[in-house]
Amino acid sequence: MPVPFETLIPYGIMIAMFGITGTGLHVIKGIQNGGKKPRWGLDQWDRYAPSPVEPYAIARSNANSTAT
Repeated sequence: MPVPFETLIPYGIMIAMFGITGTGLHVIKGIQNGGKKPRWGLDQWDRYAPSPVEPYAIARSNANSTAT
């Protein structure tokens, strides 16, 4: 017994929407990362944010520093 093609239309729409959503998420992630591939497994160095003010001990040991 053949299946009418009208019964398969909702399944086709669902599969198309999964593809559109996945592609959209991939594009958005690429745009947010400056067009580069996403990076996985960042190590401690990649998460490092330097302090704008040097610690007192380093300031005292540096001859070029203006801190007293």
